Amino acid sequence: MTDKVAAVVVTYNRVGKLGRVLDSILAQSRGVDLLIVVDNASTDSTPQLLADYQDDPRVEILRLDTNSGGAGGFAAGMERAYERGADWVWIMDDDCYTEKTALETLLAGHAAAEVELGRPVPYSCSLVRYTDGSICEMNNPGTAWDWGRLIAKGQNTVVITNCSFVSVLIPRRSIAKYGLPLVEYFIWFDDMEYTLRISAEGPGVQVLDSVAVHDMPDNRGVNFGDVNPDNAWKFFYGARNESSYRWHHDNKLDWLRFVVSTYVWMRRGRVGIRLQVGVAKKILEGLKFNPSPKQVRSVA
Repeated sequence: MTDKVAAVVVTYNRVGKLGRVLDSILAQSRGVDLLIVVDNASTDSTPQLLADYQDDPRVEILRLDTNSGGAGGFAAGMERAYERGADWVWIMDDDCYTEKTALETLLAGHAAAEVELGRPVPYSCSLVRYTDGSICEMNNPGTAWDWGRLIAKGQNTVVITNCSFVSVLIPRRSIAKYGLPLVEYFIWFDDMEYTLRISAEGPGVQVLDSVAVHDMPDNRGVNFGDVNPDNAWKFFYGARNESSYRWHHDNKLDWLRFVVSTYVWMRRGRVGIRLQVGVAKKILEGLKFNPSPKQVRSVA
């Protein structure tokens, strides 16, 4: 019996890239059994583009009434995939192009890692490149202290503690046990919180032979020195969410390191005082903000 794989793509007003993303998923060497596209109430021509895929029996389009952010979109898509009986849920953004063997090698690498480690692996992710072939700065996972354990055994796989939601394969059992991403986060740090949460019994892995390309405008990682009036809203979510996680689910010393490093970044980036105060307020807001994950309902 072959396991059922459901890919989940969350999109919002990115019609220029979405078609290439979907085509790369549907052309996989190990085909997906289901492709769920979560349209976060796009206001561009995304619905018209998606109409071209609606006759494909593998594709299901889930259009939300409002933009629920990446967190809400992934939660909705993963819940739907779970209810449709998926054994594996493969999630990614709407600007992520998967190489033809990305899923096949991800499944194989995940299985080989479980055999070698002798325990269930909560998730696995691909190597994410930028469009010029270099590593994508935003999508480098956190590595475990024994990151090279599987490499030493001849596998091209790294042990990791967390990753972003760009080509991540999650087994059904992780969703059943640990629930869905936190919708309340809306955007930013929802992927970190989720992969850290489902790693409670052991880290995940990054399969280096599985490759995806993240088509971002610039190849930059997260840096609070980049806060400006146009993007502040996103950094505000990031400040609140990471503060909440560090304070309630990590340890207070890591929370303090986060606060200090955020301040240093903003000083080095010469971020204006008003924006610095705005970030500080969101960090404080995170001390009271502590949402609980929604669990999936039992299905046959």
